[in-house]
Formats: sequence, structure tokens, C-alpha cells
Amino acid sequence: MSEVPARLRGRSVGEASGHLRRRPVRGARAGLRGRAVRGARAGLRRPPWSLRTRLVVSAVLLIAVVGAVIGTVTTVAFRTYLYGQLDAQLGAVTMRATGPPVGQLALAGLVIVVSGGWWVAVVELWPASSRPYVGGSQTNSFLELTFGYNGLGRINGNETGSVGGGGGRSGGGWGETGIDRLFAGNIGGQIAWLLPAALVLLVAGLVLTRRAGRTDTARAAFLVWGGALLSTAAVFSFMAGIFHEYYTVALAPYIAALVGMGATMLWEERAALRWSAALAGTVALTAGWAYVLLGRSADYLPWLRTAVLIGGLVAAAGLLLAARAGRKLALAAAGLGLAASLAGPAAYSLTTLGDAHVGSIVTAGPAVAGGRGGPGGGPGGPGGAEGALRTQPRGQADGQTGGQADGQTGGQADGQADGRMQPPGQPGGQAGGQGPARSRGQVPGGAPSRGEGGLGGLLGGTTVDAEAAARIEQDADDFTWAAAAVGSQNAAGYQLATGEPVMAIGGFNGSDPSPTLAQFKQYVADGRIHWFVSAGDGMRGGPGGGADSGAEIAAWVEENFTEVTVGGTTFYGLTAAV
Repeated sequence: MSEVPARLRGRSVGEASGHLRRRPVRGARAGLRGRAVRGARAGLRRPPWSLRTRLVVSAVLLIAVVGAVIGTVTTVAFRTYLYGQLDAQLGAVTMRATGPPVGQLALAGLVIVVSGGWWVAVVELWPASSRPYVGGSQTNSFLELTFGYNGLGRINGNETGSVGGGGGRSGGGWGETGIDRLFAGNIGGQIAWLLPAALVLLVAGLVLTRRAGRTDTARAAFLVWGGALLSTAAVFSFMAGIFHEYYTVALAPYIAALVGMGATMLWEERAALRWSAALAGTVALTAGWAYVLLGRSADYLPWLRTAVLIGGLVAAAGLLLAARAGRKLALAAAGLGLAASLAGPAAYSLTTLGDAHVGSIVTAGPAVAGGRGGPGGGPGGPGGAEGALRTQPRGQADGQTGGQADGQTGGQADGQADGRMQPPGQPGGQAGGQGPARSRGQVPGGAPSRGEGGLGGLLGGTTVDAEAAARIEQDADDFTWAAAAVGSQNAAGYQLATGEPVMAIGGFNGSDPSPTLAQFKQYVADGRIHWFVSAGDGMRGGPGGGADSGAEIAAWVEENFTEVTVGGTTFYGLTAAV
């Protein structure tokens, strides 16, 4: 007889048998519970995120990281500034004794080169076969992009692969260049409200600080901000390459700094008649210029331009007498002058916030008559129609001059010549206005409309209907790219509508040799692309002397594959040749 286990000694047979029976039951129950929990967890497992969700999460994380970096850099810079103020006098004495710190300047230059050039060096030294194509270049080179299309090409207009330009005073398809470009037509209402005041106050500030020492911070600030304003404004005024109104936002911090510093300095010197006269003249000039800018939109708040002019002139008179009239009257005049100076740009801002806009060319305020620079710049602008390619509020009755009621672009039938996209404002590409509910370059079903300066869906993108989206989503998991389209704006519309990968042939403009025709043929032969989405004749690639791969690919597809129209969009199935 085997020995009874110690834990059962002294127990009855029933107790012992019950103990033995309970152990397997508890074990079975525990096993069942474990399987149930695992099953429940499996049932609650979160499905994989969609492409749109992943993009949103990635964007939020990127913004958070960038914000943290900016905050850190700002904190360090502020602390450095404070420490610098503590030893300013010591530094000035050292400077007089030893001369300019050449070594420190050289080291600072080296830091700038390294911090700004390390990424360029990595891209240029990395094997091109194992990195993305450098969009905007014709040779897959970031240096070419920097010094060509996005660099000197913007100045002289020789931008291979661009959608316009051309050089000379005419500025090609981007409006007439000249010293008054920033004040003309539609561009004036985007940036020039306080530009005359900034220039006047820059001169006044330099005169007031003319006897200050070389290390005087006020004079240095006027020189830095003024130099930045003048150099940037000169580039925008005379650049013959691609130019859009929204580029001028780069001038905003320079104008704000000069107006703030200059007005403060003149206010502090208002006891002197010449400086109170300068301040009063600046307010009167600003109000008069706002009257001109508001008058370029005849039906836009007509009462405001009159109120601005009268208020500005009254404020100028009060500021002129500020030294004799007392502090209260001077403050009242200053407040009125401030309101009159800012009423125009404030109204433009509120109008922009209150209306939904569509398109890629971001502009503020209402449509204006005339203009000379950038798409929609009126005479000399793309298509010769004012505001042709600007973003416009939804629901606007007629859009811009020459617009059709249904929102389609006007102009010639095809918007292109010889199967290639034409520069804006050239024959074969006149543009009309924008209508109530469609962005520029769009027709129902997602195919960009013809016309629009031959830009097709370059600036307006595509609106994809449910039928076209369903066709792209069909068997999308079996392919690397569910579809391919010429130009990134065209491709983006379909990718955003379906969440499926869509190849952008030719980059943003459709003019990059990526992929080449040979590469595209290989992708098709390998069964990696399901559909080719036709953009009609308006987006074929190859503008501005760039590569013809987009046009070549489109022509090859049309010759070898069957056309299918779905919901107004033309598809070519690439899985079976004709």
C-alpha cells in the first residue's frame, strides 16, 4: 500500500476524494477562462489603421516634435540674449581694444554651412537607386533643384520643368516685373497695406539713430529688418520665374517690425514738430493707400474705404498737433490712426476666414480688378483673365472675370497644344473664372477640366465621385499602386478619396522624368499597377522644357490599353493590353 500524501493524512475518504476532484475542475475552469479571455481579446483587437489615419497621426507627431524643437531653440535663444545683455558693455570695450572677432565670425559661418548643408550632403552622396527621386529636378539632384528650378531659375525665368516663366520684364506667364509689382493689382491687397508706412518709418528710424554707436541695438534692428525687407521685396519685384501672390507673406514679419519700431520711436519724439509731422504723414499715407486698395473691389464694403480715409486724415491732424493738444488728445488721435490703418487688412482677413476657398493658390480678400503678377494677375497673367487661377470663395456668383456660371474654366477647348501642357497665358490656354462649387481645373468625376491655362489639375487637383473611387478600390490589395496619374495633384485627389496608393507620374508638375517610360512599362509588365487615370489633354507633362515622360507614358497607355469611362473619369486597365 502506497504512502498517503501528507496533505491527505487525517482526512476522511470523502474529504480526500473531494479534494482530488476539485483540483481538475478548477484547472479546467481556469483553462476555459484563459481561452475565453484570449478569444475576447482577439475579438477586440483593433483593425489596422487606414492610410488617412496613419497620415494624420504622423502629421500630429511631426507637429509635436517640431513644436518641441522650436520651443527649445527659442528658450535657448532667449537665455543667450539675456546673458548677452549682461556683458554688452564688456563686449563693446573688448571690441574697441582687439578689433572684429574674425575667428568667431569664421566659426559662425562654419556652423551655418554645416547646419544647413548636412542634409544636402546626405542626399547627394546617397545612392540614387535607394532613395526617393528629388522632385522638381530633371537629373535627380537636390543641387540642381536648389540652383535651378527653385533657385536662380526663379530669378531669370529659366526653370526647366516649370509651368511658366520666360524671363524679361514681362515675367513670362507670371506677370510683368518691376519696382511697383508689389503694389499693383491683386498683389497690393495681399501685402502692401502697410508697406509704404514701413519704408517711411525705416528712413525715419535710421535718421533718428544716425548718431548712435555702431553697437546700438535700435539702429542695428532697423538695419537688419530694413535690409531683409528691401532685399526680399527686390527679389519678388523682379523675379521672372514662377511667382504667386502668397509668396509675399515672407515680407510680413519685416513690415511688422519696422512699423512697430518706427511708430514707437516717432511717438516718443512727438514733442518735436518734424517728428510729429512725420508720424502724421505716415498715418495719412497709410489711410490714403488703403482707400486705393479697397477701391480695387468696387462692390466690397464701399463704406469702409470712405471711413478709413476720413478717419486717417482726422487722426493725422490730431497727431500733427499732439505736442500742443495734450496727452489725451494725442492718445485719441493715435488710437484713431491705428484703427484707420488696420481696418482694411482686418476686413480682408475676416472675409478670408468667413468663406470656404478651393484651389492651390491661396489669396486673401475679395476678387479685384486688374493686376500684373502671378496666376490671376490680369493683363500679362496666366490666361489673361484676372484671378484665373486664384482660390475663390465657394458660392461666389461668377468667380472672376470671364468665369462661367457652372464653375468650369473658359478659354480654348483643349487648354493645350501639341499634346503638351502650355505655360499660363500662352495660346491654347486661356482661363476663365471659378464658379460656385468646383475648384479650378475640375469637372464631375474627377477629370480636370480643359482650359485653365493648360494647367489641367496642376493647381486645382481633382474631385473624385463615388463610382470612380469604387473602380480604383477594386482589387487594390493585389497591386503596389491601385492607379497612376500624371501630376501629384491629380494623384493626390484619388489617393485621398480611396486611401489606396496612387502613383504620381512626373512629380508635382508632371514634368519630372520619374518614372521614365521604360520604368513604367516594367511596372506594368510586373503587374504592379492596376489603372491609369487619364487627365485629358491638359496635364501631359513636359512643360517649360522638362522631360516628356508623362506625355510619353500617357500616349503609350492610350495606344495599348482599352479605355473605360466610369462616372465621367477615363480609366485604362493595365492588366490586359488591347
